[in-house]
Amino acid sequence: MPELTLRTFIAIELDEAVRDAIGRVQGKFQRQAPHGSVKWVAPNAMHLTLKFLGDTPVSRVSKVADALAAACTGFAAFDISVEGRGCFPSLRRPRVIWVAVRDLGGKSLAPLQAAIERHVAPLGFPAEERGFSPHLTLGRVARSAGAAEEAAIGQMVERSVVERIGVQRVHAVHLIKSDLRPAGPVYTVLATVELVDQGLPGEPPPRP
Repeated sequence: MPELTLRTFIAIELDEAVRDAIGRVQGKFQRQAPHGSVKWVAPNAMHLTLKFLGDTPVSRVSKVADALAAACTGFAAFDISVEGRGCFPSLRRPRVIWVAVRDLGGKSLAPLQAAIERHVAPLGFPAEERGFSPHLTLGRVARSAGAAEEAAIGQMVERSVVERIGVQRVHAVHLIKSDLRPAGPVYTVLATVELVDQGLPGEPPPRP
């Protein structure tokens, strides 16, 4: 009998205030987009994903949690902001509408994500070939959307001005299980790694 697997990913949880602010920006896009052309992501389901693991054998979950703890060693809590907007793969061919996430200190988010990649790779989760582009998905363009609707969505995003939406302190990183259900995904935190309160990224935490 094949081993039971869980659909998992590693992410940063968003503060409620940031989710609320994102929801207001998303609402503006919803009112402007052609009806039914975008499947919108509920703000309470948004995370800043650092590593999507996918099907993870249950027997490997504790090892992934240990690898996450090792990857986070020495990283201090840091601040991120949510700002800007765009589309993947481009404004002319929009498939995903997103807002960007910035590391306000510029020295923690990318190194943390890279450390996580390195530590989980030996467990059967190879590093992504494409570079890390921190973002939050607001919505995905429906497969049924035609060329005219896609063009309208791209133009809508391009003419929109999205300044800083919110700022939050990142105190922890989580290993999360995702259960896909008809009403939407249900998330369960499997492990949490707290970031130290002092120190610099890559440096060991201060001794007590």
